[in-house]
Amino acid sequence: MPERELTYSQAANEAIRLEMRRDPSIIVMGEDIAGGAGRADQGIIDAWGGAFATTKGLIQEFGPERIRDTPITEAGFIGAAIGAAATGLRPIAELMFVDFVGVCLDQILNNAAKMRYMFGGKTKIPLVIMTRIGAGMGSAAQHSESLYSIFVHIPGLKCVAPSDAYTAKGLMTSAIRDDDPVIVFDHKRLLSTRMPVAEGEYTFPIGKARVLKEGKDLTLVGMSLMTSVCMDAARRLSQEGIDAEVVDVLSLSPLDEDTILSSVKKTQKVLIVDEDTPRCGMASDIAALIAEEAFDYLEAPVKRLTAPHTPVPFSRALEPSYVPSVDRVMSLTKSLLQ
Repeated sequence: MPERELTYSQAANEAIRLEMRRDPSIIVMGEDIAGGAGRADQGIIDAWGGAFATTKGLIQEFGPERIRDTPITEAGFIGAAIGAAATGLRPIAELMFVDFVGVCLDQILNNAAKMRYMFGGKTKIPLVIMTRIGAGMGSAAQHSESLYSIFVHIPGLKCVAPSDAYTAKGLMTSAIRDDDPVIVFDHKRLLSTRMPVAEGEYTFPIGKARVLKEGKDLTLVGMSLMTSVCMDAARRLSQEGIDAEVVDVLSLSPLDEDTILSSVKKTQKVLIVDEDTPRCGMASDIAALIAEEAFDYLEAPVKRLTAPHTPVPFSRALEPSYVPSVDRVMSLTKSLLQ
């Protein structure tokens, strides 16, 4: 029997639902995840499931004690989630847009990331923060960034960026079961995409990349939505006789250095595609890794394709030019092979 298809949002929702059935210590917190703070106490059960429906329907099964709407105060409920994790619960907190990290960065940087280390391992922080990244939706500069590099820079956090519904379910399950804080970055343009997803529980390991397409001419390294861009470019390049390998990073921290380096050593050319801005980002970090560990294998300079170092434009004419595209991947690939 063929596997049923789920959207990315449905797959993440199923991971949360299955884990909540398995473990009663799991709770979910966030803005509008169940219709609005205080409404459940009034007998109103109207689950929006957050801005992106990832938690839709959970309050009907698990009730307002475990699906907890919060006020619009990220510093407050992220801090509360960290405290809950330190004292025996396994909270999932929804930070609606990654752009809001500035409001609660102190809680993440100085508490979630450091408490286990500072207490000599005598406490655990089994916290999941799920948040949304990405441009291309007309959401303007304060709701469209891909700021995962900020979190990756902080020791003590694990960071994952699923690239499809299958990895969304597997990585979310792994994140919930992990005893350290895990940030899950979901790209808004992936949430409605669908694919076959297995029923029941399964995990995808944190710390592992995957090779989505084998190739010999060069390596395309993608993450989140940019993995799809790399795959589309690889399919079109194959029609022109260019055989590109595609590496899907998935785990931003810890980073699967071995898979990336093994691919680059095989193809000897690499293009890293990252929607984040270029300074101190994932593309720069991976490029530095390759330059340090695989320099002798390279037949061409390491190339990066990122968003420009600007805020995300709201203009419908400008925003598509901001995000790395298939055409630009193909153009840079061909320049590498000349």
